[in-house]
Amino acid sequence: MASIDDILKRAKPRERTVMVCVRGDLAGEAERLADELARVSEDWEPDSIAAEHPGRKIAVRLKELQKEMREHEEPFRLRYIGDRAYSDLLAAHPADNDNEAFNSETFPRALIAAACADPVMTPEQVEALFEVINEGEIKKLFDAAWDVHHSTEAVPFSLAASALLAGLTGES
Repeated sequence: MASIDDILKRAKPRERTVMVCVRGDLAGEAERLADELARVSEDWEPDSIAAEHPGRKIAVRLKELQKEMREHEEPFRLRYIGDRAYSDLLAAHPADNDNEAFNSETFPRALIAAACADPVMTPEQVEALFEVINEGEIKKLFDAAWDVHHSTEAVPFSLAASALLAGLTGES
């Protein structure tokens, strides 16, 4: 059995990387096109066998836009900051009422600033980022920062990987 010193030498803090789309304008355009595609598809009926669906051009543009959005996703790597630092951070952002564990306005920003290993960000830079990304992207960052501090899964399960391996090799 390994000694605690050997274990500590091998130990590394938990990390998680999330992709954040920094071009909200593209996301908005993709939503508009998806709505337009649904609308023209709902009303369209071909008038001949050679008729081209009016949504085809919209679908092609939507696919191009989705590719462009992926090109504007930036990786954010978040890392566990340690028990003492996390406890201190929680204490520095007390809840406004007894029903919450922390101040829901200030703590997420502080946790993201503290946990983001790449890119490294100051609280002011997190605030500036929050001014241009939407609540969904903010939630993605906070969820990742929260997960590296609270997740109990030692080895996360991947249904996609399991299904792929089962289909290719018969393993799961």
